Amino acid sequence: MLYLNYHCPRRLIWLRYKWSAKMTRMLTQVFFISSAAPPTVRIIHSGHACNVEEERHTERVYTIREGETLELTCLVTGHPRPQIRWTKTAGSVSDRFQDSSVFNETLHIAKILRTQGGRYYCKAENGLGSPAIKSIRVDVYYLDDPVVTVHQSIGEAKEQFYYERTVFLRCVANSNPPVRYSWHRGREVLTQGSDKGVEIYEPFFTQGETKILKLKNLRPQDYANYSCIASVRNVCGIPDRSVIFRLTNKTASPSIKLLVEDPIVVNPGQTVSLVCITTGGEPPPLLTWVSSNDSLPQRSVVKGGTLTLPAITSDEAGVYSCVASNNVGNPAKKSTTIVVRALKKGRFWITPDPYHNDDNIQIGREVKISCQVEATPPEELTFSWLKNGRSLRSSERMVITQTDPDISPGTTNLDIIDLKFTDFGTYTCVAALKGGGIPEISIDVNISSTTVPPNLTVPRGKSPLVAREGDTVELECLVSGKPKPIILWSRADKEAPMPDGSMQMESYDGVLRIVNVSREMTGSYRCQTSQYNGFNVKPREAVVELIVQYPPTVEPAYMEMRQGLGRPVVMTCRVLRAHPSRVLRFEWLLSNRLLHAGAFDAQRDETEYTIRSLNRDGWGEYTCNVINEAGAGKCTFQVTGKAYPPEFYYDTYSPLWQNRPRVYGFKLQWTQMNPNAVDRIVAYRLGIRQMGLQRWWEQEIPVDQTINKGELMTHNLTELIKPESYEVRLTPITRFGEGDSTIRIVTYSAPINPHLREFHCSFEEEPICMFTQDKNDDFDWTRHSAATRDTKYTPNTGPSGDRSGSKQGFYMYIETSRPRKEGDQARLISPFFNVAPKNPYGITNPPAYCFGFFYHMYGKHIGTLNAFLKQKGQTTSEGPVWSLSGNQGERWKQAKVSIHPTASFQVVLEGIRGPGIEGDIAIDDITLEEGECRDPPPSE
Repeated sequence: MLYLNYHCPRRLIWLRYKWSAKMTRMLTQVFFISSAAPPTVRIIHSGHACNVEEERHTERVYTIREGETLELTCLVTGHPRPQIRWTKTAGSVSDRFQDSSVFNETLHIAKILRTQGGRYYCKAENGLGSPAIKSIRVDVYYLDDPVVTVHQSIGEAKEQFYYERTVFLRCVANSNPPVRYSWHRGREVLTQGSDKGVEIYEPFFTQGETKILKLKNLRPQDYANYSCIASVRNVCGIPDRSVIFRLTNKTASPSIKLLVEDPIVVNPGQTVSLVCITTGGEPPPLLTWVSSNDSLPQRSVVKGGTLTLPAITSDEAGVYSCVASNNVGNPAKKSTTIVVRALKKGRFWITPDPYHNDDNIQIGREVKISCQVEATPPEELTFSWLKNGRSLRSSERMVITQTDPDISPGTTNLDIIDLKFTDFGTYTCVAALKGGGIPEISIDVNISSTTVPPNLTVPRGKSPLVAREGDTVELECLVSGKPKPIILWSRADKEAPMPDGSMQMESYDGVLRIVNVSREMTGSYRCQTSQYNGFNVKPREAVVELIVQYPPTVEPAYMEMRQGLGRPVVMTCRVLRAHPSRVLRFEWLLSNRLLHAGAFDAQRDETEYTIRSLNRDGWGEYTCNVINEAGAGKCTFQVTGKAYPPEFYYDTYSPLWQNRPRVYGFKLQWTQMNPNAVDRIVAYRLGIRQMGLQRWWEQEIPVDQTINKGELMTHNLTELIKPESYEVRLTPITRFGEGDSTIRIVTYSAPINPHLREFHCSFEEEPICMFTQDKNDDFDWTRHSAATRDTKYTPNTGPSGDRSGSKQGFYMYIETSRPRKEGDQARLISPFFNVAPKNPYGITNPPAYCFGFFYHMYGKHIGTLNAFLKQKGQTTSEGPVWSLSGNQGERWKQAKVSIHPTASFQVVLEGIRGPGIEGDIAIDDITLEEGECRDPPPSE
């Protein structure tokens, strides 16, 4: 049970410490109790909920208006403190929201959007039992402004000279929940059947998402103002929304005209203006501009129907459309294409005689020079050829082809037939655009007796190339030939990208330079000639092997090892991979002091260092360096005697506070994480400060015995000023010194009525769990412990300790000494308890509760102890539900009785004095639980 920590103390320590003028003392008690509990969870809301309703027994629907703040809180119990995670799926990582899951108690979404609705799950787990999961469905309500669109059909009636025109007004509004529509003509409400010329219906395929008003064969009275009202019936306080459309005999769909050519061809840097005008439409259409590039350029300016693109670039070329809409008929759209002139990527290649399969240029054979550029627009591209700077024209021996159908567009060829010695020289291909304004591209190609096809080799000693990780390496292929071609580098051993992320890299000097080479770059690299800017012959290629050496990769990279003095410590450093794999040696160091070194065992992949008995000098940072030719891998071990942090025990999300006029108390509870991992904890340092203030008040809580794992410790904070909050810091102390601290915030909260399943009162605190003394009885119950009770109390009566046997534990009793007389009554009344809601499956009706307590009735003058059920609205209570009289011996006994209240209720314990002073009756550990009592003890 949650409150077992109130009794069975193993040790009780009283301390006094000074506060400010307002805070006179803080009494502390430390209790040890084994406590571990699996998590439980429930969800509450504190945002702007419109409604929260039960969908099923364990799940709820939370309704919220779009734009409001969603705030859901996950209330958890359990120890150790459960980890909490909010997701939109049951703990899955796949369907996350807001980019990630929320790992705290409160899910907060400001200005919630409709897309953020759905089922949210709160998952709590602490390693004990199964995780606790609760879900709540969030339904986001909204209503957009309705939109009316108008369509018409015109058909010529047979053999008659008039037109029948039928108009359809369609109303659509996005909403949740589903919207309801109503139509008005002026102030007149239109309904189906109210006007023969009017028909109102929903298209079958829309399933209530729209409402159509059909005006058949328009009449003069049909030209009017029509309003569509969309309503969600004020759900979530969402008001109705409406839109008005004026239908006249001039109502018409839009028509527009573009005052520009199509296409528009411009030079880069020009300012382009596109003008769009409306030529028809009623109501007047709204003009907008859209681009085929998804969005208009950032620098574009729209003013009315004019779109201006200042200093246009090639990236801004594309299709631009003017769209006109007035919700009548279909929108009108006119488009034009903007073409920005450009010349780029000039390339050439030489093809030796294609008829003789020659790779060389020979006198008397044919040679073709090809030149290619990329041009926009391609139809404006023109080529011209020069030889040694003089214009060259097509002839029988020198055939110029402006475009080659067998090769990609933008290519020109110069075929030299029957090559002669006089044909050697520099040929220049010049590309230009007819429109002008764009610089020409000139490409020079030398044809001479030294023009030879390329050859590719790897220099001696350059393959395999060995480098260390992080170095800069240069892979080299020697290329000969004239003209010298571009070299393409790619991976030869696998389909993998090059260091820059592309599949191929270009090099003009045959060198591939890789900066900060990594182990993943080990492998074969192919260098290959490109036909562009070179010979159009079968590509030459060569392969370079790259070997990247790297230091050993080891684990653990860092590990904290906590251990007590006199115990052994074993540290292991493991090699995962290395190149070269032969590890030369290892070194173990403490700080910078060498402890042990040696050769690495080739048969093993790890090395160990053992501290047989840890002493104070042995605390510190240990480093293991595992070294090969490429460097060292490092394992780091932080050996410390520092204690792990304590873990605060969260009995409820909002802890139960004590109720006193100006101050409140809080029962701080914690367990110690891994207490046996280090030396015994000898004390805790408690720090507390009022939130917003700088000063910490500290004290030490001594611990005289060994703390076991899971033992619950209790520290009573009293004299906390209402309604201030406090930050509490708890630090364990061992022979090593201070360990890791834990901090929590203690926040004042008004007293709450504990949930019946968790109500347990042991009278350890002054407020006695909100029990009150009856003002109409003869005397009061007294709170005491055997340790603080006056030594002059009557012997041979009353308990010698609380129910657990502790002399420091508290209980309530009736003092029967003078001036009490026989028959005097003392009544103790509990706080009100609300009857739990009925189980949806009707298991108990009315609900049952088990009322239990321990009693001590020892002495020859013992009178009577009665228990009553007092229900709200009843002026007098019925007879006792439990009663016992006379001496029951010097021991505590338990009483349990099932009660069946039908309204909010209290329990009353009445002690009646017997015939003499040896008649003290005591009570302790009062419990109230849902359900019938199980195995109630016999009444003696």
